[in-house]
Amino acid sequence: MSSYESLAHFYDELTEDVDYRAWADFYRHFFENNPRLNIHTVLDLACGTGSLTRLLTEQGYEMIGVDRSPDMLMEAREKCADAAGIPPLFLNQSMDELDLYGTIDACVSCLDSVNYVTDPAALQETFRRVHCFLMPGGLFIFDIRPPELLERLDGQMFLDEAEDVYCVWRAEYDPDERICAYGFDLFERQKNGLWRRECEEHEEYAYTVEELTGYLRAAGFAQVELYGNCALRPPREGEDRIVFVARKAS
Repeated sequence: MSSYESLAHFYDELTEDVDYRAWADFYRHFFENNPRLNIHTVLDLACGTGSLTRLLTEQGYEMIGVDRSPDMLMEAREKCADAAGIPPLFLNQSMDELDLYGTIDACVSCLDSVNYVTDPAALQETFRRVHCFLMPGGLFIFDIRPPELLERLDGQMFLDEAEDVYCVWRAEYDPDERICAYGFDLFERQKNGLWRRECEEHEEYAYTVEELTGYLRAAGFAQVELYGNCALRPPREGEDRIVFVARKAS
């Protein structure tokens, strides 16, 4: 089954530990301290179920949400339907086929969505397209799971559960392909008390910091800064998440 076809409906229940408000605050630090451009129109690339989209909408930003999963976008539209502020625009597109109706002031991509682009050429095209639609001085902020973390996941199994659903997932890392594959078994309790099982497969590519910095500079970004774990400090050794803040030249 394709990614998020079954998981989309339960995604929020199974990821209640994700602090989207902390992510929104992190992004706003850069939006509000950007001397080259007043950030107003923001693209949420790979927006998923729209949790971050809604938060930033209610904080006064004009939001565009893009995701390749129709099922995730359906959840996002419903979640943001009553959000205070300008209603977000949602588009069903792959990252490397990004095509907007106008320019944006900033682009954010949360929770290692970049790793899900498993073709390096497609990711380079993604960076070029983001750069194309950004206003001069605009920001592109995204995060990755570094190769060391994906390698450590090899052979591990995890369980996430909510009231009427639980998800068992396992990870396998292929060092030759640089791919971490996740197999998800999703069990949903039915009204008759029985359980229905659905399966999904996801993959992430192990990009290095050096590779991604090179892709950004080749796409035209003039400045690239690195931060660790959604904190305003440089990455540390063994960091679980590395954040890139790239700026388009003014």
